[in-house]
Amino acid sequence: MRLEIRCLGPWEVEADGRPVQIAGARRVGVLARLALAAGRSVPAERLLSDVWESSSAATAGKQVHIVISKLREAFAAHGGAELIETVPGGYRLAIEPDHVDAHAFTSLARRARAAHAEGSLSTADALFRGALGLWRGTALAEVDATWARIERDRLEAERLSVLEDHAEVRLSAGEHRALAGELAAYVSTHPLRERPAAQLMLALYRDGRAPEALEVYQRLRRVMVDELGVEPGAEIRELQHAVLVKDPELDLPPEQRAAPGRPVAPAELPAGTQAFTARAAEIERLRADLTGDAGAEQLGAGPTGAARGEHPSADPATGAQGEPSRAGAAGGGAVTVISGPGGIGKSALAVHVAHAVAGRFTDGVIYVDLHGSTAGLTPLTPVEALRHLLRSLGLDGTAVPVDAEEAAARYRSLTAASHLLVILDNARDARQVRSLLPAGPGCRVLVTSRDPLVTLDNARHLRLGRLDDTEAVALLARVAGAGRVEAEPEAAVEIARLCGGFPLALRIMGARLAARPDWSPADLAVRLADATRRLDLLEYADLAVRASIAVSHEQLREEPGRQDAARLLALLGLVDLPTHTLATTAALTDWTEHRAETALEHLTDARLLEPAGSGRYRIHDLVRLYAREQQVPDDDRAGAAGRVLDHYLATAQQACTLLFGGGVAGSMFPAERPGEELTTLADANDWVRRERDNLLAAARQAARDADRSAASLTNAIIWLFERRGWFPELIEVTEQALRLTEEEEDWTARAYLSQGLGGIHQQLGRFRTCVTYLEEGLACWDRAGQPDKKAGILNDLGVTYTVMGRYDDAHAALEEALAIIERTKRRVHESYVRNNRVHVFYRQGRHEEAVSEARHALALTEESGDTGDLGTAHDTLADAYRACGMAHEAVGRYRKAIELQRTAGYTMGAAVSCWWLGRTLYDLGRHEEARRSWQESLEILSEARLLTPAEVAGYLAQPIPDTPVPIRNQL
Repeated sequence: MRLEIRCLGPWEVEADGRPVQIAGARRVGVLARLALAAGRSVPAERLLSDVWESSSAATAGKQVHIVISKLREAFAAHGGAELIETVPGGYRLAIEPDHVDAHAFTSLARRARAAHAEGSLSTADALFRGALGLWRGTALAEVDATWARIERDRLEAERLSVLEDHAEVRLSAGEHRALAGELAAYVSTHPLRERPAAQLMLALYRDGRAPEALEVYQRLRRVMVDELGVEPGAEIRELQHAVLVKDPELDLPPEQRAAPGRPVAPAELPAGTQAFTARAAEIERLRADLTGDAGAEQLGAGPTGAARGEHPSADPATGAQGEPSRAGAAGGGAVTVISGPGGIGKSALAVHVAHAVAGRFTDGVIYVDLHGSTAGLTPLTPVEALRHLLRSLGLDGTAVPVDAEEAAARYRSLTAASHLLVILDNARDARQVRSLLPAGPGCRVLVTSRDPLVTLDNARHLRLGRLDDTEAVALLARVAGAGRVEAEPEAAVEIARLCGGFPLALRIMGARLAARPDWSPADLAVRLADATRRLDLLEYADLAVRASIAVSHEQLREEPGRQDAARLLALLGLVDLPTHTLATTAALTDWTEHRAETALEHLTDARLLEPAGSGRYRIHDLVRLYAREQQVPDDDRAGAAGRVLDHYLATAQQACTLLFGGGVAGSMFPAERPGEELTTLADANDWVRRERDNLLAAARQAARDADRSAASLTNAIIWLFERRGWFPELIEVTEQALRLTEEEEDWTARAYLSQGLGGIHQQLGRFRTCVTYLEEGLACWDRAGQPDKKAGILNDLGVTYTVMGRYDDAHAALEEALAIIERTKRRVHESYVRNNRVHVFYRQGRHEEAVSEARHALALTEESGDTGDLGTAHDTLADAYRACGMAHEAVGRYRKAIELQRTAGYTMGAAVSCWWLGRTLYDLGRHEEARRSWQESLEILSEARLLTPAEVAGYLAQPIPDTPVPIRNQL
C-alpha cells in the first residue's frame, strides 16, 4: 500500500489514492508526529510529552497504545496494518519520507538549491515550483500542540526562504517582468523582509521601472524606522545607490537574458485561502475530473487521477450534488461546472483545486473573472473575455482580433495542442462561456456560475450547498483560532447560523475575531445579529456577506484614527477602477497622498482591500457593491469621481505633451486639477503602461456619467495607445465617447474623436470605415464653424489614401492640409504633412521630390525637437533614399530612426524602421545583417504581444520574410 500524508495545508491522508479518515485530535497529532519523523523511531515518551502535554502519567502509556491501535485499524481497512511498527521504546511510521509532503518539500528545495549552485536554472526552477506547489495552506493547521506550533513556524520560515530562493533563479533567468507583480504582493504581506524587497527593486529596475524600484526602498525604510527604529541593511542600501546611478552591474548578463518573445506559461491563479475547510468529497471529485480521463497521462496524473464514471450523489449534510452529463459521463469531461448561490464558495473551491493540480498543466493556468453575477458590474462580453485569454497566451494589440468570431478562432488555434487549465469564474450563462472553451484535448476548464449551465455541451456538473453547522464552526475555528471557538461553542454555532453556512461570510467573521483578541465569539454574535436586522430582505447569501462587510466597516468607524478608512470605503464605490493608487485615492478624497495611503493600509488590514502590486490596491467585487450602497454626502458624491477623472485627464495630457509635444494636450480643454508629475519620456511611458487598464476604465466611466472630461480623456488615450498598437479596446471606448458628443451636439469633440477612431480603423486595415469616420470629422469641423481645424484630418486622410494606393486622392488631401497650415501659420503641423507627402512622391516615381521633401520635413522637425517625431522623419528620409537607390544613405537614417523611436517608446515605428532596414541591407547583399534586423523587428512586435513566438518563427523561416501583419498598414 502506498500511503501519502499531506500536512502543508488541510490534513489529508490517502492510501493508494483513496482518502483515509483519521478522526480525533490525538490520533491526528500522533500520526502527524510520526509522519514528520517518517522512517525513524519516535520514543513513546516523546509522543506523550508532545501530544499529551498535560495528561496523567498513570494513564498516558495506555492512551498512546489505544491511539496507535486505532490508527492501525484505520490503515488495515486499506491493507496497511503494519505501517506503524513497534520498535524498542517507541514507534516508527514505515514509509519513505517523500511520501509526506513536508519531507518532499524539503527534499525538492535542497535539490533545487543544488541545481542553482551548479548553474542549471531550468532544473532549479522546475524543482522550486514543485516544492512550492505542495503547499495548500497553513502547515499542521489541525494540530494545536506546542511542538506543532514550533514545527509550523519552522516550515513557514523555510517556505518563505524557498520563495525567495526561487525568485533569485527567476531573476537570473530574465523573468523580471513576470516576477515584479508577484514580488510586489509578497513584499506587501512581509514588509520587513529585506531580501524580497531587494529582489523586487532589481526586477523593477531591469523592467525599466527605476522610479518604482526606488519607491520600494523608501517604503521599506519608512516601515523599518517606524516599527523597528533601525535603517535598512548595507546590502539593500548599496542596491538603492546602484539604481540611482544606473550601475551596469545591475543589468542581466547577455548570456542569461531570456530570448525575446519566449513564451512564458501563464500562472494567473489568485491566491487560495489558507483557511479552506471541508468540501473533501467535492475536492476529490474535481481532481478526478481534471486529471482522470484520457488526457491524464499527458498531464502527469497522480494517484487520484483514476477515471470515474460515477460521482457522489446528494450529500444530506452539505447539499452538494454531482452528476455526469450525457456526453461527459464515460471518461471525465473536459469542462466541469461548479454552480450554487452567491457566497457559497464556488470560486474558493475552484481556485483551491486548481492550485492542487496546476503543476500538471505544462502550458499554464489562465484565470478570468467574467463578472456574470456581480451586481453593479457589467458581465464581460465573450470578445472581452477572449481578449484576456489571448493576452494570457502572449498576444496583444493588433494581434488580438476585434471581431468575436475571429478572436474565438484565434484562441482555438492557439490552444489546439496545449495542456492548459482555464478557470472561468463567475459566468453568467452558457452563451458567455461557449466561445471561451479551449480546443486542445489536453486542456481542462473549471467554470463557476450561479446558473447551472445545463445547456453547456460535454460538461460535468457539481452543485454546491451551504456548509452544515459542524463544518461552518470548523471553518470559523481555522480562521479565528481553535481555542477561542471551542471556549464558546454556542456562540460559534450562532455565528455559523447567522452567516447561513456561507464560507465567504464565515471567513470574514473569523478574520474579525482574529484581528480583535478583545472580542469574544459571543460579542461578535450579538453584533452580527444586530446588523442583519437592519438589512433589507434580499437573497440570504447577500445578507450574510453584507453583514460581514458591515461589521468590518463599522469597526473602522468605531476605532480612533481609522475614520478616514471608513469614509474612504464609501468613496471607492463611486469609481470603477480595476486598481487604486495613492495618487488616484488622493484625488478621490482631496487628501494628501500620505493621508490616503494610511487609509488604504487600514482598509487592507481590515481585509476590505487587497494588495495589487507596489502602491496599488484592489477592492473585491462584493466589497465594491457594499461600498456603492453607502451614503455619501451630496457634496462629496458630486466632486469625488470628477476629481479622479480630472486626475487621469491631467496626467494623460502631461504624458501626451512629453511624448508628442504641446499641441495634443490642448486639443479640447485642460484639466481643472494637476495630475501626477511626469518629467521625462521614461516617466510618461512607464505611467501609461502601469495605468493602461485604469485609463480605459476611467474613459468608460466618464462617458457613462456624461462627465465633461470624457471626450478629452478619450482623445488623449487614443494618442497614448496608438503608438503601442493597443487598438482593440480603443474602438469601444471611443464609440462610447462619440455617442455622448452626439447627444450634446459637441461638434469640436466629435471631430477629434472621429479622427481618432478613423486612425484606429486605418491601423487595423479597415480603410473604408476609416475614410467614413475621417469624412465625418471634416463635416464636424464645418458644423463647429472651424474649417481651419481640418488640417489634421486631411493629413490622416492622405495617409489612408496612400496605403490604399489612391495616390492622386492622397496628394490632393495633403495639399489641402498644407494650404490650411500655411494660411493659419501653424508650422508645428507642417512637418507631419510634408513627411507624409514624401510617401506619395516616391510611390509615384517622383524620387527627387521625395528626397527634397523628406529633408525639408526633417529640418522642420528638428526645430520642434520632439524625439518620436524626429525618429519618424529620419525613417521617412530613409524610405525616400531607398526608393531612389541610395541604399547606403538609407541604412544610416534607419538606424538613427530606430534609436530615436525606441527612446520615445514608439513601438510600432521602431518595428517598421527595423523591418525596412532589413530589406535595405538585404538589397545590399548584407544578408546576415538583414536577418538580424528583421529579427529585431519581430522581437519588438513579440515583446509588444502583437505576434506569437510561433508566428515569429514562421516569418524567420522565410528566405525574404513577408511584412508582418501588425505593421503592414504603416507607411
